[in-house]
Amino acid sequence: MHPRLRETAMTVSRQMAEKYPGTRVNYLDANFPFLAGFPLFPHLSHNDGKKLDISFCYKETGTGMETNKVPSVSGYGICEEPVSPEVNTARDCAEKGYWQYNLLKKITPRSNGKKYSFDETRTGELIRLFADQPGIEKLFLEPHLKSRLKLTSGKIRFHGCQAVRHDDHLHVQIR
Repeated sequence: MHPRLRETAMTVSRQMAEKYPGTRVNYLDANFPFLAGFPLFPHLSHNDGKKLDISFCYKETGTGMETNKVPSVSGYGICEEPVSPEVNTARDCAEKGYWQYNLLKKITPRSNGKKYSFDETRTGELIRLFADQPGIEKLFLEPHLKSRLKLTSGKIRFHGCQAVRHDDHLHVQIR
């Protein structure tokens, strides 16, 4: 991971822990640590140390308590689906023939999915904190979550149908 990205991620982690004591930021992928320049599947762009995926925040469904756990082993594939009248880019991209868009959702075991619910408050704050960092170039997030979480930063963008969906994690990228 590029040193500037690491420092930015650590800064946001400290800010989250201050605001929500006990909260840890879960890092998913920057690229293979032992194969510099090689992205972890299914990523194409995580090959330069300037991109990092971050897990959303969750609550335990039964208790409503905040947790640092995620609903899948990899942190990917359990998506926060759009609700009416939100834009459904996953459906739209699939209808346009982009088969890979929903790939992780299709291959991820769903057994833990019901144990956790999406924490809008902490996830929204996590994204705002990353967006406020001067070194951040862009953040990839599904449009329905940008709208639902009332995020306004121009750094938060739709990544296009050629990628995989981003309603199970946040993509963070430095310049």
